[in-house]
Amino acid sequence: MRYHALVTDYDSTIAEFGLVRKQTIEALERVRASGRRLMLVTGRQLDDLLRIFPRIDLFDRVVAENGAVLYCPETREERILAEGEGSEFTRALQEAGITPLSQGNVIVSTHRPNETKILEIIRDMGLELHVIFNQGAVMVLPSGVNKASGMKTGLHEIGISAHNCVGIGDAENDHAFLSVTECSVAVGNAIDALKKKADYVTTGEAGDGVVELIDALLDSDLRHLAAHTRHRIPIGYRVDESEASINAYGNSVLIAGPSASGKSTIAHAVIEKLFDLGYQFCIVDPEGDYLNIEGIVTLGDSQRPPTVSEVMKLLAEPSQSVSVNLLGIPLKERPTFFESLLHGIQELQGRTGRPHWFIVDETHHVLPSPWKLPGPTVPNADMSVMMITVEPDKLPEAALQLVDVMIAVGEAPDQTLETFCHAAGYACPSECPSKVSPGEAVGWSCRANDPPYWFRVYPPKGERQRHRRKYAEGDLGPDLSFYFRGPENKLNLRAQNLTVFLQTAEGLDDETWLYHLREGAFSEWFRTVIKDPELAEEAAKVENGAATGMESRSHILSEIRKRYIVP
Repeated sequence: MRYHALVTDYDSTIAEFGLVRKQTIEALERVRASGRRLMLVTGRQLDDLLRIFPRIDLFDRVVAENGAVLYCPETREERILAEGEGSEFTRALQEAGITPLSQGNVIVSTHRPNETKILEIIRDMGLELHVIFNQGAVMVLPSGVNKASGMKTGLHEIGISAHNCVGIGDAENDHAFLSVTECSVAVGNAIDALKKKADYVTTGEAGDGVVELIDALLDSDLRHLAAHTRHRIPIGYRVDESEASINAYGNSVLIAGPSASGKSTIAHAVIEKLFDLGYQFCIVDPEGDYLNIEGIVTLGDSQRPPTVSEVMKLLAEPSQSVSVNLLGIPLKERPTFFESLLHGIQELQGRTGRPHWFIVDETHHVLPSPWKLPGPTVPNADMSVMMITVEPDKLPEAALQLVDVMIAVGEAPDQTLETFCHAAGYACPSECPSKVSPGEAVGWSCRANDPPYWFRVYPPKGERQRHRRKYAEGDLGPDLSFYFRGPENKLNLRAQNLTVFLQTAEGLDDETWLYHLREGAFSEWFRTVIKDPELAEEAAKVENGAATGMESRSHILSEIRKRYIVP
């Protein structure tokens, strides 16, 4: 199951004219009965909400005052999540004649068009406050406090990741929390700006739209919306410079190729992106190749083997990812340890949808093909799995048949792909690239009819830093340097790296600069030598535009500095 929680706004979402209809209550009860959690996020003050909505007990947590207050209906505990500005600010608003005016624990609320006066008062008093709109309502809160900040605190308390939530709302102040949920939904009566950004817009309005969403959630876990969600993991770029990517959920990926062919480069790049996007993952690391990855905890080393209980204790925290180092476990005992770990992972995944990814390096060490043990010894089809191996034909057929995306690296990707297809029982695709260079790979969607595709791999951060130093400060040699020659080859100014390119370009006459600009020489050099398609694309925009010599030079040099020159 992907979506373990439904997060909903109150007014004009589950409620109509302040009241929640019986049909909507029954739908929310069905969500609870399915084992999912419920959270309410609202701009209303808590006392007001408790007075008009008797079924607050349906929710595991309530975020009130637009993110400033958190309430647990089961214990009736109320937590203030931010510090308000107090009576001095409220008195200033009253003296300015702002009505109506409502003061909560933290929030101060009024109606339009009072926002202009409020902003003037905030400015004059030097306060760190921001104004949030909700249809005709105007709310004032401390900077950084919104529905998203309150929702994150509530989700942390109940052990659910925002990546396992579907959110639904209708107004401006719902942008913040909907952008954080994995699937964002706007009811049919929502403002147009919210509808444009939502993954899905219901046909029904308000409560009817919520019931419509709940019916789809309980019927299929919103699987029909998979193609519409905005979350993908970029892994590189193709020949036409379009992005090569994999789904952030529901994919099983196999990376295969000879030793030292670039498998770890792809894996590290994906891991970094998962971390940046807030997905939780667990890495099984038989050879200690994933030590010191920023933001994750490593368990085990060559002297001390990890334990499954240690791993599961860390993974209980939704934002904590873990690398499990197997160097301290004898080779023959690793499959048994892996089976025990897999049981724990699958149990947690069934309850919470986490970890979002299970990454198994040197998969043949822990899933050998002839190994026969009872129980689920391969990940189930609901898990997002990345397997990395030099020998895909040595893996169990059941594991190979989970694969949705095959990535082949090394000098003969067509042979690697053929080996995989033979072992997995797939028909081998035709027209597979037979050779790739370092930093390149071949991808293939096993369940689609599309042919394999070449792509250049996005390098991980450490490699990107080395890349930047090389091209910013190194000597590319005479053959790869850029030469400012001008329209009649009167000059021969060599730029052996980007730093020299900058220095030379800054003192160059307009005629020479514009000659190379019109020839498209800058974008070509950035693309083919510097191997930076984003910089090349920015340069090409300038080359194809109507900028003057000074404007074009300023823009391109600024883009180089931004990417390669450390202040």
